[in-house]
Amino acid sequence: MEQALPAGNSALSDDHLVLLDRYWRAANYLSVGQIYLLDNALLREPLRAEHIKPRLLGHWGTTPGLNFVYAHLNRLIKQRDLDMIYICGPGHGGPGMVANTYLEGTYSEIYPDIGRDADGMRKLFRQFSFPGGIPSHAAPETPGSIHEGGELGYALVHAYGAAFDNPDLLVACVVGDGEAETGPLAASWHSNKFLNPARDGAVLPILHLNGYKIANPTVLGRMTDDEIRHLFLGYGHEPIFVEGDDPPVMHRLMAAALESAIERIQTIQNEARDGRGSVQRPKWPMIVLRSPKGWTGPKEVDGLRVEGFWRAHQVPIADPRSNPDHLKLLEQWMRSYQPEALFDSAGQLRDELQALPPRGARRMGANPHANGGLLKRELILPDYRDYAVKVPHAGAPEAEATRVLGEFLRDVMRLNAKARNFRIMGPDETASNRLDAVFEATDRVWMEGIEPYDVHLAQDGRVMEVLSEHLCQGWLEGYLLTGRHGFFSCYEAFVHIVDSMFNQHAKWLKVSRALPWRRPIASLNYLLTSHVWRQDHNGFSHQDPGFVDLVANKKADIVRLYFPPDANTLLWVADHCLRTYDRINVIVAGKQPAPQWLTMGQAATHCDAGIGIWPWAGTEVGGLEPDVVMACAGDVPTLETLAAVDLLRRELPDLRIRVVNVVDLMTLQPKEQHPHGIGDKEFDAMFTCDKPVIFAYHGYPHLIHRLTYSRANHDGMHVRGFAEEGTTTTPFDMVVLNELDRFHLAIEVIDRVPGLATAAAHLKQVLLDRLQEHRRYICAHGEDMPEISNWKWPYGTGASDGG
Repeated sequence: MEQALPAGNSALSDDHLVLLDRYWRAANYLSVGQIYLLDNALLREPLRAEHIKPRLLGHWGTTPGLNFVYAHLNRLIKQRDLDMIYICGPGHGGPGMVANTYLEGTYSEIYPDIGRDADGMRKLFRQFSFPGGIPSHAAPETPGSIHEGGELGYALVHAYGAAFDNPDLLVACVVGDGEAETGPLAASWHSNKFLNPARDGAVLPILHLNGYKIANPTVLGRMTDDEIRHLFLGYGHEPIFVEGDDPPVMHRLMAAALESAIERIQTIQNEARDGRGSVQRPKWPMIVLRSPKGWTGPKEVDGLRVEGFWRAHQVPIADPRSNPDHLKLLEQWMRSYQPEALFDSAGQLRDELQALPPRGARRMGANPHANGGLLKRELILPDYRDYAVKVPHAGAPEAEATRVLGEFLRDVMRLNAKARNFRIMGPDETASNRLDAVFEATDRVWMEGIEPYDVHLAQDGRVMEVLSEHLCQGWLEGYLLTGRHGFFSCYEAFVHIVDSMFNQHAKWLKVSRALPWRRPIASLNYLLTSHVWRQDHNGFSHQDPGFVDLVANKKADIVRLYFPPDANTLLWVADHCLRTYDRINVIVAGKQPAPQWLTMGQAATHCDAGIGIWPWAGTEVGGLEPDVVMACAGDVPTLETLAAVDLLRRELPDLRIRVVNVVDLMTLQPKEQHPHGIGDKEFDAMFTCDKPVIFAYHGYPHLIHRLTYSRANHDGMHVRGFAEEGTTTTPFDMVVLNELDRFHLAIEVIDRVPGLATAAAHLKQVLLDRLQEHRRYICAHGEDMPEISNWKWPYGTGASDGG
């Protein structure tokens, strides 16, 4: 095997090597104890069956390598006074992360009941993967963690997100060789092309090759050193190899490797920061650590190989509670760490070992960057009302809502330029999504070569674009979790790529909100645009509004879903979302020219409530209940609803119509189910208890039924939305294909309002004829009929604020 650094290069003394090895053994001992023991934590008596947990849960295989890295990083931090956090990619390495934060003292400070003595150790062991205890992952409950790792693939992108705009921070990120097989992790290696050594912190990737996954070899684990070196040189890294299984040799190699890596990182940063010229994208160091899976554990169990094989992955000795031979083997394994040399008679870590880790906030479990709310500063926001579109009457003028939002975000960027705590992420779509006004304040960050004809590329840019939704989300999560703010815009159909990342972040927030020591972080804000109803040019592959259905599944107080119908409502919603914390806000808004309905004053009042009757659009008179409620959520559904109301007002002037617009979708739930929900009385007053409700919705109709199923008038809800019909066609034909258009909505009213089926049969036939005419016209001319494209709302608004 290649050894990039000989053992003699290390400054590690013989005495310190012995201490470091003992500290590592202590972490390994605590890790095994968490997996197996209920009692007899220090083995002060022979191990018996009743000392063993009835259900053995946890993962040993990756843990000794993680403990090895943690011990060596402690030495480096203390030696050089580094500001460092540790990201544990192998998520099942939770025993190691808990063990190390316990050894350094952070764990007991946060959880005083888990003291640094024999009884505290017993409680530490008992709680792990035990009912009423803690999960087996490096979860939110784990001090120092910003990355749970339940689903593999996101460790490295989180690390880079943490390093952006953190010039003094070093993020050590262990990447497991199983995790390295995932697509998101493979793309994450390109994050170094976006890291500016003059202004950002640094990431030290540590690729841990222990050779096996759950039941198979790993791809990278079987690659040769030469292949690995060439692969990562191509990614822009300089790999340093640390390989073997003999602890004294490995300690010296690791110490030397880390010293070499930190020297290289500091040289890169110093050269970039001392004004010697333009910053060239450097080759950053990384470490490739090859060590046996389940290192220091049992080599064989029942004659079968364990250490250095996939059988070490989870619980190497399966049933010590019922198998006396296995119980004996477990005791031999745990005693091999010599706990009496690690912990004193009271169960405390011996003084010479307690002196090894850093102190205070330099401990990786106590670093404030791993509890980002401690560092979070509020954004400076401009007054959103300054960007208002003037709306003299409903439907006029037309405007591109996201282009207006772009001007607001441009000034958010300007106002927070000095603090450097706000970034915009998007997969190559900032300009496409009409947010390009932000380029008046900043550029796209780009550390590769820049050609004279390139536009809006700069090394100090604050817009991050890469054609990977995984990287955009992961960067933003790491950025938020370390105390900053951001905004993620994406094509609606393709945000599904990060469905599971959204799930993981939502779960993290749900758990962390119940931990008093975890301080609130800025919300994760999505803008979904280029949406289903205006992907007529790209076609069926780009037409899917289902991300919001996934979002609605999460804990009520974590998620918000907004459907602003025009630019002024979008401005209010964006301002509101940027002020929130510990939430996930999803905003769905189109980018195409569209009618503007509300003045800024009206928009603020309407959005503050989240739902409301638009009296200027309906035909209610004399305090009588309406004959029908026309409800809408989303910009295109609002347009089609009002066009349908116009048809009905002209043709059926005696019909009493109420128009209800929904901006905050969660208001439809009862207030007992969601903080933004409205009470039954308020809901019934708005939607009536027995009148038909024709609901035009942006997404899949079943979500509206799900949110309103317990309401008195649920049976009267008739929802039209995306029916999984689409193609490359005209904008209006998209709504026709899904029967969300004005003609189908008007027909629905005729079919649902008692007495109209006969009285308005002639009108229904006219509307059906218009649908046929529409089809003939677009097939002949390739565009929508003039009466569709030129339609304007012909009535007043009752506007009073002139805005």
